[in-house]
Amino acid sequence: MKNKVVVFGEMLWDCLPGGSIPGGAPMNVALNLHRLGLESKFISAVGKDEEGKGLLEFLNQFNFPTDLIQKSEKHETSKVLVDDSDPENIKYEIVSPVAWDFIQWNPEIDKEVENAQAFIFGTLAVRNPESLTTLIKLLHHNTMRVFDANFRSPFYDFEVIETLLGFTDILKINEDELEIFADYFNLEPNVLAVCAYLDQHYPMDLICVTKGAKGALIYKKGEIISHPGYQVKVADSIGAGDAFLSGFVKCHLEGKSLEDTLDFACKMGAFVASKKGGTPSYTGSDIESIN
Repeated sequence: MKNKVVVFGEMLWDCLPGGSIPGGAPMNVALNLHRLGLESKFISAVGKDEEGKGLLEFLNQFNFPTDLIQKSEKHETSKVLVDDSDPENIKYEIVSPVAWDFIQWNPEIDKEVENAQAFIFGTLAVRNPESLTTLIKLLHHNTMRVFDANFRSPFYDFEVIETLLGFTDILKINEDELEIFADYFNLEPNVLAVCAYLDQHYPMDLICVTKGAKGALIYKKGEIISHPGYQVKVADSIGAGDAFLSGFVKCHLEGKSLEDTLDFACKMGAFVASKKGGTPSYTGSDIESIN
């Protein structure tokens, strides 16, 4: 039986100078999990417009199930204006409001989360109280809850973040987000100080910190497991963190060691960073060829 993962959040068009490509961190994660062989479902929303139709057609190319993606009569499909002039420091301008700001709770999505082995969520899709209310209801289920912080200024609120941390089993943050946590909680901006504080004050099992080209680490109850990452020629960093998280969740659900889990996740992130866009095509041998 396949491990089942449900992802909650945004799907959108990344509008780059060279053209528009499908994106959104949660959508990237959900699609990667599907392509890695897990049963993956995605809770989101698009408008009843050409852009929404295009995103659904994109997912259909991969035989990805779109039954939990809501279609809004009132709100348009999301677009993000992307500045990729610095490939390792992508900048985003996120249009608001859009369809995924108004994700509705219903019994169908509730049952899917209840029956999942893991439920992944972030901060951007809950910038609106309506989607936040829906997410909070879904977080009450006893499944492994993975919080991908994915801060997008100015669309995060620490009152909301503290609420979400109270439901978190696994937290994934990057170095910038670690510094934001340190500043908010008045801590030294280092891994030990921030992770120890979060571990002490919230009911999480482990924290994963990604460091871009420098790899990643896992903090678990005072112990740190590090990986230096894999050196690749970076095409752009879009979707690399999402690929990392997908690989991490896959291996963690399969019961792999934290060392092996971290290694595979770093390979996933490095491969996607070496390609343009957040959802490049790949096979298992493509990922394993990263060394």
